[in-house]
Amino acid sequence: MTHELFLLAATIVLAFVQLLLAAHMATRERGSAWNAGPRDAPAKPLGAMAGRLDRAFKNLMETFPLFAAAVLLAHAAGVHTALTIAGAHVYFWGRVLYVPLYASGLPYVRSGVWVMASAGIILILAAVFLSLPA
Repeated sequence: MTHELFLLAATIVLAFVQLLLAAHMATRERGSAWNAGPRDAPAKPLGAMAGRLDRAFKNLMETFPLFAAAVLLAHAAGVHTALTIAGAHVYFWGRVLYVPLYASGLPYVRSGVWVMASAGIILILAAVFLSLPA
């Protein structure tokens, strides 16, 4: 397994952990009856921490398909370089760092980390495009 595929798998684990954390906090605030119920009625708004964790998870879900596609494209094309490895690391560790930054409510730095993580996807794609024959 390549580094990039390993980090893709690690990002799936991260997504699952974020999902469970956000769900746990929502259930803690709204109660187990809400969690087990059909959720037909509008739910009360989440508090600060539960809301932040929910939004951090949703934010990951916005970029994860792009990361997964980039990693799988590079793998299918046989492109496994320092650039693809660096890009996968930058994305994964940026997404790990993003969770506590978002949960803490820290502005600007959180956005900078989002840009950094997203740059990881661009690095992987750059490696794929650089591998194209001239």
